[in-house]
Amino acid sequence: MEALGGLDLLSVRIVRAIAEHGTISAAARALGYSQPAVSQHLRRAETRLGAPLVVRAGRGVRLTEPGQVLARHAVAITSALDAAGGELSDLVGLRAGSVRVAAFPTASSTLVPRLLARLREHRPGLTVGYVEAEPPEAIGMLRDGLADVAITFAYPGDRADPHRADDTSLETIELFTEPVVLALPADHGLAAREAVDLADLRDEAWIAGCPLCRGHLLAACEAVGMSPTIRLETDNAVAVLNLVAAELGVALLPRLALSTAAVPAGAVVRRTAPSSDRSIRLVTQSGSARVPAIGAVLREVLALDGTEWELERTDS
Repeated sequence: MEALGGLDLLSVRIVRAIAEHGTISAAARALGYSQPAVSQHLRRAETRLGAPLVVRAGRGVRLTEPGQVLARHAVAITSALDAAGGELSDLVGLRAGSVRVAAFPTASSTLVPRLLARLREHRPGLTVGYVEAEPPEAIGMLRDGLADVAITFAYPGDRADPHRADDTSLETIELFTEPVVLALPADHGLAAREAVDLADLRDEAWIAGCPLCRGHLLAACEAVGMSPTIRLETDNAVAVLNLVAAELGVALLPRLALSTAAVPAGAVVRRTAPSSDRSIRLVTQSGSARVPAIGAVLREVLALDGTEWELERTDS
């Protein structure tokens, strides 16, 4: 064991046991060692310290003044060690621990409730905090140490994608690919199509969402040779659908948003041509999966049944 000022932890425990039990033999039994092993260790400790810790007294031993000083502090030292060991055992055994999760707004009403319910069932000792944040903010929180796990999304080719391939401080796992669909008024001239070409919507007014989603809209339209006219902006999926139903514009929406937002009678949802999608990702600080509590959260995310990621088609 590592010595500090000539002392080591076993010596502290031995002196405390001698103070409690009165003999080296009784102390050895209490500690689970043989009497010769304890006597030998005690002699080595006295040699390192340059002072005796015990002297014989009749059939037993008594502590010398240095031994009494050590015994007086031994209670506090061993109690602190036992408490630390208990806390570490709780953490490693997942009977305790805390994890901070950040995720984008649409995940708040879809993925996150399922995750938190699984953690409550399978890891009841964990304390899980949750904050809603768009991907750039969530990744910033990871880098600043304000979050441990982030559920984010990214669009292919997005120049503003906060997931940097050269950032070795973070680790990213792709969970699944989510389609992005088109919402348009039910009586729109293109509503009868199963898939709508974005190029056919060049004269439409558009409703844009969060900055990343707005960037995706601009990039998708640019890819088919047009620039969208954005008249309204909101990242509230229910609001978007009702604005579309009121014939105030058309919009691109991630399919995940439609799992909790009912499509109103005046709107329909269609696939886009070319197809459009985004990837849902799980991001952590590099190496943090080795922390038992964080590793447990990651495993629960990845253990979600595959059918829970599947979103039923909501075309109407």
